[in-house]
Amino acid sequence: MTGIIGVDTSASLAGASLAEASAGSGTLVDWFVTGVFLVLAGAMILTTARLLWGPTLPDRVVALDLLAYFVAGAIAAYAIATGRPVLVDVAVVLALILFVGTAAFALYVARRGRP
Repeated sequence: MTGIIGVDTSASLAGASLAEASAGSGTLVDWFVTGVFLVLAGAMILTTARLLWGPTLPDRVVALDLLAYFVAGAIAAYAIATGRPVLVDVAVVLALILFVGTAAFALYVARRGRP
């Protein structure tokens, strides 16, 4: 059975791995999702470096927040790769929760200079 994005979902629903489900297909979506995962992996590595060696606390918190957003993006890309749209909901909810955390940290930084 082919999903909306052209990925054969019958094998993945039967318990096969993602590699077995899309083996040999080589569709444009597969190449795109692979590229997205590679870009996200590179960005995660650079963000982890900022997290470890950031000179200030705000640098580190923003890097941690960005890393979590990359995870949300990876979940969305995985949802596209596997044809499971319910995972997009998970990524959106995660991004919304992360936004609240970012706003709370911005409020903390803004009030930190006040007595």
